[in-house]
Amino acid sequence: MYLENTGIEEAIVDLKPLDRLMGNHAFIRAGQWDYERVTYDYKIESKEKNITYYIRIQGYAVEGDVDRGNAVIQLKTPLLGKYYYPHGVEYGEDENFPENLVDRAANLVQKVKEEVYQYKK
Repeated sequence: MYLENTGIEEAIVDLKPLDRLMGNHAFIRAGQWDYERVTYDYKIESKEKNITYYIRIQGYAVEGDVDRGNAVIQLKTPLLGKYYYPHGVEYGEDENFPENLVDRAANLVQKVKEEVYQYKK
């Protein structure tokens, strides 16, 4: 599910402060990157058996290289996904997300956006 109209998708920010501020909000990049793209995930445990939710914020390099740490990243529209063990994460329109989870995701993305805009290029 896309978290539309958050305003975060308009942000362009240097990779190093982006990594730091995303980590401050418990978004993990870990190994989810290549030379041109980054993915930050926020994990939300569920009471449902074998279900975990993720808020995912992705971005791509508009200049520089992620591997070298000198990239400037354009953020994309955040996603809310549901992980089904062992099949993977689903983001489709057929997924049902609890309203309180959607609200929590939107609030978290808003907090990240406010901090991202301090570093916006």
